[in-house]
Amino acid sequence: MTSITTSNGVQLFYKDWGPKSAQPIVFHHGWPLSSDDWDNQMLFFLSKGFRVIAHDRRGHGRSNQVSDGHDMDHYASDVAAMIDYLDLRNAIHVGHSTGGGEAARYVARYGKGRVAKLILIAAVPPLMLKTAANPGGLPIDAFDGLRSQLVANRSQFYHDFPSGPFYGYNRPGSEPSQAVISNWWRQGMMGGAKAHYDGIKAFSETDFTEDLKSITVPALVLHGDDDQIVPIGASAPLSAKLLQAGTLKIYENLPHGLCTTHADVINADVLAFIAG
Repeated sequence: MTSITTSNGVQLFYKDWGPKSAQPIVFHHGWPLSSDDWDNQMLFFLSKGFRVIAHDRRGHGRSNQVSDGHDMDHYASDVAAMIDYLDLRNAIHVGHSTGGGEAARYVARYGKGRVAKLILIAAVPPLMLKTAANPGGLPIDAFDGLRSQLVANRSQFYHDFPSGPFYGYNRPGSEPSQAVISNWWRQGMMGGAKAHYDGIKAFSETDFTEDLKSITVPALVLHGDDDQIVPIGASAPLSAKLLQAGTLKIYENLPHGLCTTHADVINADVLAFIAG
């Protein structure tokens, strides 16, 4: 198994496919999934001549189920350790959902001289939680509800979540894919309950405003306007404005899990942005 051990002793699993001389694309997965959630994108961009890298976040997938460090600062530091180990330069960073927050924090704090572009897809920045300064966010009750479901029956929760709002399968006329639902459940159950529980706070309460403001590389922000997990009103348009070189693209009626449900659309737009 390909892995590195960080300076604080966490073993991180990662995939690294393609020519070492090719431009690298680093993929950051969402909660509570793993690098496997990027299979489609990694195979697509590999076929286009890129080097593709994706890791399992600490406590997720095949990485160590450590009890602490499940916050954005540690997530970004872990990524930095992997990037430094692989000595990746001129890299494209692509983050979905929670992975978008991780990617933004990494680029802001560690990316100078190593990052070419940033792509945020259905991403949690700038802040998911409703506060006095962020009235469009979601109330804390929404995230407490996720925590309660995880504690009560994580396996059932990880079946219900992708069966409904994550992929928009609860919308009239949708055609749920049992294979997609099962793959989401499989990835979720590979990880640790403690990491996933703590991760809810990490993705919902972390404020990425200053991270976004400090990012100077070209950035693409993609979001579906029917995202039921990260509502668009308090996310993508605000992130695009905060980024110094941000471009926003909104997809009509697309769900949170659009990298899976509409992979061909997302892949084409990401490729065009990289090539542009």
